[in-house]
Amino acid sequence: MYARHVSMNLKPNQREELTQMFEREILPLLQKQNGFNEEITFVSPDNKQVIAISLWERRENADLYNRETYPQVLKSLARVVEGTPEVRGYEVAFSTLEKTVSNR
Repeated sequence: MYARHVSMNLKPNQREELTQMFEREILPLLQKQNGFNEEITFVSPDNKQVIAISLWERRENADLYNRETYPQVLKSLARVVEGTPEVRGYEVAFSTLEKTVSNR
């Protein structure tokens, strides 16, 4: 499994808009991607920073999303974030998600 870690700075008073954007725009795009498993998004208590982690079956799936779909997501995020989000990738060393997904 592979994880994309995206960190970004939220514009003032944009937490609700970000949440709605993830639900209405970003999550539906992710769910159409081959190999996409899960998305979890964190907002700091002061509503200034956001971390979004998506989990993928393989790095190749995440790389394809990054090349073909993520530029569209970036355009949407520009409404609510300051600057350019920082993207990092990680190989997943341990997760309970695989057990949860296989039991569904």
